Amino acid sequence: MTRISSMTLLAFALSGLLGLGSALAVEAVEGTAKADKLEQCVEPTSVMRRNHFEFIKHQRDLTVRQGIRGSKHSLAGCVDCHARKDSGGKFVPVNAEGQFCDACHDYAAVSLKCFECHSTVPGEK
Repeated sequence: MTRISSMTLLAFALSGLLGLGSALAVEAVEGTAKADKLEQCVEPTSVMRRNHFEFIKHQRDLTVRQGIRGSKHSLAGCVDCHARKDSGGKFVPVNAEGQFCDACHDYAAVSLKCFECHSTVPGEK
């Protein structure tokens, strides 16, 4: 066995042990999010692109300090509308690689920390 093929075999074995490369990335199906069927978000697209973090921050303050939930700028509302499903009908997290939140935050080189605490898929109703 050549050195290159033995290194390739070792890398493949290690990736299997570590769980890397054994699962293919889950592809979200275009048209399965509620937002895919709408003309605009809760605000015009240009406004949301520039100010969504401000809306979420102010909603956070209202929720935490005053107990007001469920406004049109809630993070749960964003997830509920923008999460797409895979070919099996299961929700793909909005922050998964290439998905709604991840794609823009990656493009803008902005850290995405909301989902360290918050759900990335719509809750069961």
